[in-house]
Amino acid sequence: MATTPPVCDFNAPAGEFLLKSTRGDEHDLASIAGPNGLVVAFICNHCPYVLAVLDRIIRDARDLEPLGVGFAAICSNDATAYPADSFANMVVMAEKHDFPFPYLHDPDQSVARAYGAECTPDFFGYNGDLKLQYRGRLDASRRSAGPGDLRRDLFEAMKLVAESDEGPRDQIASMGCSIKWA
Repeated sequence: MATTPPVCDFNAPAGEFLLKSTRGDEHDLASIAGPNGLVVAFICNHCPYVLAVLDRIIRDARDLEPLGVGFAAICSNDATAYPADSFANMVVMAEKHDFPFPYLHDPDQSVARAYGAECTPDFFGYNGDLKLQYRGRLDASRRSAGPGDLRRDLFEAMKLVAESDEGPRDQIASMGCSIKWA
């Protein structure tokens, strides 16, 4: 079932966490934040909304790095009910797609709950002070990828954040599969 998260709660602080990545190391906010911001993306391995734009998520993460914006993805889905989202399958997905960002496992779903994540994908964009400035969509794609020339909403918003420390006031919420809660 498709879910749409709420709009941006400007200046809400990023929640602290320490999560294991598919590379075997652990990451917290300090290890992934860039000097000009951070994107925390809640994704999973099986969601058709994520799979439709996975190459664009990877592209945007790579394009944000030179702007000083860090990027991490978190999988919080209940892997017991959804084995495709197990940690072992997260490792396979990250390697197969050569993720340029840490893909983090939230097995007890505490990080998703703390952030108020609702769907996959769900993007949280923070400024250099780790205050929320963007909670919107990647682009206008839905269950299938839209045309290649779609406006890059996440990238443009985070470029603005990197340059001005503030996100756009007009944001369109992401849409995706609901987080699979235990």
